[in-house]
Amino acid sequence: MKTQVKALVVGGGAVGTSIAYHLARAGWDDVMLLERDELTSGSTWHAAGLLPYFNMSYATTHIHDYSIRFYKTLEEETGLNAGFAVVGNLRMAQTQERMDEYMLYASTAETCGVPYQWMTPDEIKAKWPLIRTQDLKGALYHHTDGYINPADVTMAMAKGARQRGVMIERKWQADAFHWTGTHWEVTATKMTEKGGNLVPTDEQVVITAEHVVTASGNHAQRTAQMLGIKIPAIPVEHQFIVMDQDPELVKFRGEGNVEHPVIRDADAQSYVREERGGWILGVYEKHAPARFEYGVPDSFRADLFQLDLERIEGQYMAMNHRIPSCENCGLKDDFNGPICYTPDGNPLVGPAPGLRNMWLAEGFSFGITAAGGTGYYLAQMMVEGEAEIDMASLDPKRYSQNWMTTEFAARKNEECYDHVYILHHPDEERPACRPLRTAPAYDRQKARGAQFGWVNGWERPNYYAPEGFSDHAARSFRRGGWWQYAVEEAKAIREGVGLIDATAFTKHKLFGPGATEFLDHFTCNKLPRIGRINLTYALTSHGTTRTEYTIIRWAENEYYLVSAGAWTEYDQDYLLKAIDDWNPTSEGQWVGIQDVTTQWGVFAIAGPKSRDVLKEVIKDADPETALSNKRFPWLSARQIELGMCPVNAIRVAYTGELGWELHHPMEMQNYLFDLLEKAGDRHGMKLVGARAQNWLRQEKSYRAFGTELGRDATPLEADLPRFVDLGKDFHGKARMQATGVRSKCVTLLIDGPEDADPWGREALYNGDTRVGRLTSGGYSVAFGKSIGMGYVTPDLAVPGTKLQVKMFDQLWPAEIVEDSPYDPTNARIRVDG
Repeated sequence: MKTQVKALVVGGGAVGTSIAYHLARAGWDDVMLLERDELTSGSTWHAAGLLPYFNMSYATTHIHDYSIRFYKTLEEETGLNAGFAVVGNLRMAQTQERMDEYMLYASTAETCGVPYQWMTPDEIKAKWPLIRTQDLKGALYHHTDGYINPADVTMAMAKGARQRGVMIERKWQADAFHWTGTHWEVTATKMTEKGGNLVPTDEQVVITAEHVVTASGNHAQRTAQMLGIKIPAIPVEHQFIVMDQDPELVKFRGEGNVEHPVIRDADAQSYVREERGGWILGVYEKHAPARFEYGVPDSFRADLFQLDLERIEGQYMAMNHRIPSCENCGLKDDFNGPICYTPDGNPLVGPAPGLRNMWLAEGFSFGITAAGGTGYYLAQMMVEGEAEIDMASLDPKRYSQNWMTTEFAARKNEECYDHVYILHHPDEERPACRPLRTAPAYDRQKARGAQFGWVNGWERPNYYAPEGFSDHAARSFRRGGWWQYAVEEAKAIREGVGLIDATAFTKHKLFGPGATEFLDHFTCNKLPRIGRINLTYALTSHGTTRTEYTIIRWAENEYYLVSAGAWTEYDQDYLLKAIDDWNPTSEGQWVGIQDVTTQWGVFAIAGPKSRDVLKEVIKDADPETALSNKRFPWLSARQIELGMCPVNAIRVAYTGELGWELHHPMEMQNYLFDLLEKAGDRHGMKLVGARAQNWLRQEKSYRAFGTELGRDATPLEADLPRFVDLGKDFHGKARMQATGVRSKCVTLLIDGPEDADPWGREALYNGDTRVGRLTSGGYSVAFGKSIGMGYVTPDLAVPGTKLQVKMFDQLWPAEIVEDSPYDPTNARIRVDG
């Protein structure tokens, strides 16, 4: 057994095997895979092997698409049949709302090049007469989809990996990880069978590896404990049953008819597929419990749990309704096994928090579907530094080590499991484990009708509604019941004054004698002068956008960095590692960093009357001029006093109106809220949520990290040259310039449906040609129509270009407009008073 390798993959299921294969295919010739038992002995062996394309995540859709295409090539390469039955995937809808969901997904799928077609109930019945269709509205059909044998595809990838030089060692368990500062030392123990159990022997080796990947599946909690981190990947029970032969199905196939597609009845929370003349029924029911919260027992190998038929009785009856001929089929076999989940259902793929060269590939609820693509894109990240798609939405650091707990992960994973087949409204907010992180003003805002969203654990007002209003009932794929309230809030900021809670913003202090030199190289824009602010970006090694920062400079080497609230640990981890990698030009140039997110609350006050409100509460020798352009110009920062509350005030507004961000001590938030509310009442101030703010920022063409800004586009492609100082050297500059402009970010005004706006997931067309995609969408109160932002080919990124947006399976007119179509000269932001 070799003890020194370039990369060590821990875990021999479909995911780990794919990663080892793709690392070798990407050019690493010294790769080893360790499996504590036999290949496929985890969840892989009892997986149903389905390959569902359907996913609202842009990154995950790309991953699934790659897998489906890749698996079809394995037999030619390895000589092993991966057991891929390309029978198609029929996703049926019983309601119009479900069809609306499919139409939103379909437009999203188009942006990734995923093929699909629509089927009417009559078309379904004509092709597959065993399916009851009278109560269906229609279906979405993926003809390139189907199912695969999990063991066969894993063994095919394993053979392909071996052919490329990968060493696969079975019955070796990773028992300890130690980072030396340059490489990992992994202690592995030889395992053996004893009395049907898998037990350790006295044989141990220490494997030296430059990189380690963990793909430990159900054993993720054990992995987390060894690494000293938290990984919110915990299994949930998943049941499926295998039926005896159905005579009607046997007859249908005997007449020369093709195999049924995988039949997904989302409104019945189940899927059905053929299995040797019978049927397999799989369900995603409520109340399936999480298992192994603190680790898998040593005695649990390729084992199953006891079947709970009462829990899935409703889904079983729904299957009999959908396929009446199966009603008299007997039960042939049953499976109830652990399937790993994460709180949002997307896997954890990327660098481990706080660790060097440690990569996670954990939490795969659809592991067979995702295995091929995960191996491909993770190998790109490891070998080339970045993947060709933005993988940030799957980054393990989206769940912070500071607040994420085992209880949280277990309960959210249970919720995620029973939400697999619910309607996935774009405005959905899931209730489990909430509220968890609340700013002091939470109760006051709730009493005033706040309907909260969830951001990195924080409760953040989405909008405000009257007493008795139900946020759940208000959701829709069109303009939900909340839409009218967001319109009123947006108008309040455009015409008067509004107050937004932005406490969830990520905030870091950066200080020390080397702070300026480090930050100047770390970011691409000029650093602000003392007392001023600037918007800038930290780039990846490929020159794409890694993080967006608002930087406030308080002193020569003292900075306050504000970034997106959803990415606190993601940003902190990158900062810490960048500081560690930084080579100062002289000795003693140390840099300190402090996460102060929970120390400072933030209220954003904006609108033409915002200065009038603040004048009433500011304590200054001359309150009338304290907030004037002369004393407090745009893009500057000052320490002021509002009543008895010390405030770090920043003259900037994400809404594009006159406004300030008021960063205040968290413990004084309720005092400041009451003070501002009382003063604001005299000026008609309205409390405003995140949805109205999102619409308003699009009217100003303000890009947002995670939508317009990400690791698949450079700042120049985001059309932000004014925030890039090409006169200085900065990280990622050369690659950014070499990349050029492959696509360009634009703003569009859209003449869409009367009852709907885009969500930012839609495809853009020029005639019959798909030319781009939206990344944000909403409604413009300034223009009285839908608005969106997105990327198109550079030749089309010209104001006046007419395009179309795909919404509800129709193309709607859209026109590219100049950047910042609302107040393009920023006159309203700069207004004096």
